[in-house]
Amino acid sequence: MGPHPAVAAIRLAVRRVLHDVLTEFHRHADLDRPADAARRPAHAARPRFAEAGAAGRSVLPDRPALPDRPDTPLVLVACSGGADSMALASALAFEARKLAVRAGGITVDHNLQPGSALRAAEVVTRLTAMDLDPVEAVAVHVGRGGGPEAAARDARYAALDAAAERHGAAAVLLGHTRDDQAETVLLGLARGSGIRSLSGMAAASGPAGRYRRPFLHLDRQTARKACLVQSLPVWDDPHNIDPAYTRSRLRHEGLPALEKALGKGVVEALARTAQLSRDDADALDTWAAEAELSVRDETGRLECAKLYVLPPAVRRRVLRRALIEAGAPAGSLFARHLEEVDRLITGWRGQRAINLPGRVEAMRQGGRLVIRQS
Repeated sequence: MGPHPAVAAIRLAVRRVLHDVLTEFHRHADLDRPADAARRPAHAARPRFAEAGAAGRSVLPDRPALPDRPDTPLVLVACSGGADSMALASALAFEARKLAVRAGGITVDHNLQPGSALRAAEVVTRLTAMDLDPVEAVAVHVGRGGGPEAAARDARYAALDAAAERHGAAAVLLGHTRDDQAETVLLGLARGSGIRSLSGMAAASGPAGRYRRPFLHLDRQTARKACLVQSLPVWDDPHNIDPAYTRSRLRHEGLPALEKALGKGVVEALARTAQLSRDDADALDTWAAEAELSVRDETGRLECAKLYVLPPAVRRRVLRRALIEAGAPAGSLFARHLEEVDRLITGWRGQRAINLPGRVEAMRQGGRLVIRQS
């Protein structure tokens, strides 16, 4: 008899991501090989995988290793000890044994609750018991910029980036589910954000697609059920039910109210909206990148007349790219900033320079949009 459907679902999701990671890893390995190795037949150049050894792990036959590169990619799982990430860790441990993948785990101690260090140590113990290696806990200091949730997220990703670099990881798996995606879309909608924000979380993001989210098409209950049937202990973070946090209120009050008013299927519809919005946003970003080349003069300055005739969605993307290139932090640029700069193009009445985050200013001079850091 096969595994429980919930377990089968999480394993299949992880298996697909690991196959993607392996494909990319070997493609990069081929590009990194010396020219003489590249001229060898493909069957001689690519690593061959033997049958699983006695311990159940894939074993590589003896062969010269690629220069400064392990024979197999390392994939880390970011694990808080909650149901989503524990289910993800268990699926990674299972699938890695059948593939040429090394699997490890990282847990981040945010130091925001009493006993957090002890809980982080417990997560390390559980991940180690799954035969993940390396496994470590990383303590971080959470600042206050952008609010408690944003500050914790920034600290967490900084720690995960550092861990990935330190261990040379090819990917870091995150346990975000379809429910998390729906919440992200609603938060973006409530902020009045643009289509990029409504596109939610990408299946792959970060430097070179480092972060992978295998569970974006699975609901939270599937992950919790997988933990239950595998007798995996999970920790329920009290912050997830604390009404002081916006996402917690949305999860326990907002979404249930929407489902009561609109019927079941709201989460699935919001997740589908995220994917459709992402496709549209990607297309507009590509259009803007191409359009940017045609709206600059011979000195590289943006010409207001040429910007004016662009569709607003494309024009504002061009402006945003220019502001970021000038030094404005991407995370601090909001819709109101872009609207003010856009009015220099569409509603010019002799306005003064506009001050923007990152000590960047935008002004109109001689039919050109001048963006510079003061």
